[in-house]
Amino acid sequence: MRRPGRLAAIAVAILALLFVGSWWGFGVVEKDTDFVVPRGASLGTVAQKLENDHVIGSASGFLWRARLFGSSDPIKAGEFRLPKGASRADILEILQHGKPIRRFVTVPEGMPAIMVYERLMREPLLTGAIPLPAEGSVLPESYDFERGESRAAVLARMQQAMTKTLAALWAKREVGSCPVANPQEAITLAAIVEKETAKPAERPIVAGVYCNRLRIGMKLDADPTVIYPITKGKPLGRRILKSELNAVTGYNTYREVGLPAGPITNPGRASIGAVLNPAPSDYLYFVADGRGGHVFARTLAEQEANKAKWFAIRRARGEM
Repeated sequence: MRRPGRLAAIAVAILALLFVGSWWGFGVVEKDTDFVVPRGASLGTVAQKLENDHVIGSASGFLWRARLFGSSDPIKAGEFRLPKGASRADILEILQHGKPIRRFVTVPEGMPAIMVYERLMREPLLTGAIPLPAEGSVLPESYDFERGESRAAVLARMQQAMTKTLAALWAKREVGSCPVANPQEAITLAAIVEKETAKPAERPIVAGVYCNRLRIGMKLDADPTVIYPITKGKPLGRRILKSELNAVTGYNTYREVGLPAGPITNPGRASIGAVLNPAPSDYLYFVADGRGGHVFARTLAEQEANKAKWFAIRRARGEM
């Protein structure tokens, strides 16, 4: 006699379960929404944050249905894109197994410290202030970060990357190929190479020229070292003045023999590697070839002839 009542109860329970399940799978996200899961957050904390951000209506309802229907896998920290029309089930799946949004800040090869500082300070999704980083302490590449992360943390990763890369390249150097006494001197010379040529194939040759000059005690005569004290590495926007070529700054390699007081930019891996393993040659000079590269010379007479050709190209272009 009790069987019909028991069947009815089972039917009601099934219907209730189906209703709850359909509620769980019903789309609730009204528009594409970027949602941040803090590090160490629990499922309960995230459910409450979803409610506070008006993504879902009830944190408690989401939580117990997540435990009933969802996976027991942990949720991830990071920023996630919740697409329009996503259900509560979709939200949980994204937070457990989805890929966080990756945001990047890029430091190109040859970007000086002042511009790295300005780029980080302009990034609106980062927080906090940073000091001006030491020149040559940042490795140029792209770095991912999370919304709300501190600028100090991102800068620290940039500097740790340079420290690690420099140590690895220094360990693989061809000893005696270039008279740099320590990794810091390698960075200082690599920064000059970085500024002197944008052609990857030329970097070992340009590095070889400067290594040869250092070896015989010849001035480096590198224009970027004259410019650095004036602009801190930003473009000068005009020709160098004669007075600037004669200025005593600690960086002026037209006036002083040897390396400048420190790096003039943040060199990339290729330029550092070029200094530590330069192309063997007896070149002592180079000048622009008018096609974006350089012509190299062994003697001053060869250099003067090459310069005459370069000046003729510039005159034909109306640059002189």
